[in-house]
Amino acid sequence: MKPISFNLCDAPYIPLCDLLKTVGVTDSGGQAKMLIAAGEVRRNGEVETRKTAKIRSGEIITLGEATIQVLP
Repeated sequence: MKPISFNLCDAPYIPLCDLLKTVGVTDSGGQAKMLIAAGEVRRNGEVETRKTAKIRSGEIITLGEATIQVLP
């Protein structure tokens, strides 16, 4: 699967659950929070369980086959 690029548009960060919902990897914020809590999401290769972790430029988020590259 081709990586998904997400542009922060001058924002300093985006909460992890919002990122997953915004790029369409999950259908809802609730689903994103459940997957994060279950340890299904990786941030820069490490499991991330904080639902509102601040995701910043340069980070790589993975969920299953989906990879999200966060751009400035």
